[in-house]
Amino acid sequence: MHHFTSIHDAYNIPQLVNEALLMKRAPYSDCFIGKNKTIGLLFFNSSLRTRLSTQKAAQNLGMNVMVMNVGADSWQLEMNEGVIMNSDKAEHVSEAAAVIGQYCDIVGLRSFPSLVNREDDYSELVLNQFMKYTGRPILSLESATRHPLQSLTDLITIQEYKKTARPKVVLTWAPHIKALPQCVPNSFAEWMNHSEVDFTIAHPKGYELAPEFSGNAQICYDPKEAFEGADFIYAKNWSSYQEYGKILNSDPAWMVTMDKMKLTNDAKFMHCLPVRRNVVVEDAVLDSNHSIVIQQAGNRVWAAQTVLKEMLLSLAKKESPYLF
Repeated sequence: MHHFTSIHDAYNIPQLVNEALLMKRAPYSDCFIGKNKTIGLLFFNSSLRTRLSTQKAAQNLGMNVMVMNVGADSWQLEMNEGVIMNSDKAEHVSEAAAVIGQYCDIVGLRSFPSLVNREDDYSELVLNQFMKYTGRPILSLESATRHPLQSLTDLITIQEYKKTARPKVVLTWAPHIKALPQCVPNSFAEWMNHSEVDFTIAHPKGYELAPEFSGNAQICYDPKEAFEGADFIYAKNWSSYQEYGKILNSDPAWMVTMDKMKLTNDAKFMHCLPVRRNVVVEDAVLDSNHSIVIQQAGNRVWAAQTVLKEMLLSLAKKESPYLF
């Protein structure tokens, strides 16, 4: 594994999941694999779980960790090529990323979409520019269109808690007070479509994901119908893909409630966090035995640690091929 930016970089998904669950039992078994290696974690937007879990994962592997809030701890970066830099951007990504590559062996990058121009966001400019100029393996900590570490975490959590070989997994849209990106639902759908689950996406009309992400999922426009017999309920808000970035519906009937959970097969409730209580999901669900959001967040460490281990092994093979 060189880069990790989507499911397409995961050569063997079941093996990654099993490796993560083994690592959870023995967190420090590979504590020397990252010795004398440095990871730089660059954040273009706020983070709690991604920042702390990735830092802990890297330290568990013996890595040095550097963290930077880009634009706050550094210069504002210009991402576009061929521009006249006479505005507020003081440094071009071509120099900044190349310099970061001088200091780091792996670079973790978190960026958000603008939700203004779909073509620009889905081109993944920030991610691709860093891949182009750092000369180092890139670990996506969330991008404009995907959040692969979160999705691997989700799959690990489903594997850990499932009670049947092929569970019914429902990704349900939920209301929110502001427009949010499609990154998490896109990525979750992508990973579920490659997994041994019966997968349903439930949302109001107008919130369809891009076809390349929704894939073969069953689409349902009635939340109660979608919840019937579900083993896992994954709630997440996202703004419209077709009417890009817009809020088309804030219907509170889509909030996850205990009444809806009673329609399920004693389902586990999942959310990537942070979550707005009594908007996305009511207290009664979050505070019940249905909820595994804290355990899910805990698994962020093992997802990141497993991916970093694979990236470090790939680096070692490149640097010392005669040892492998």
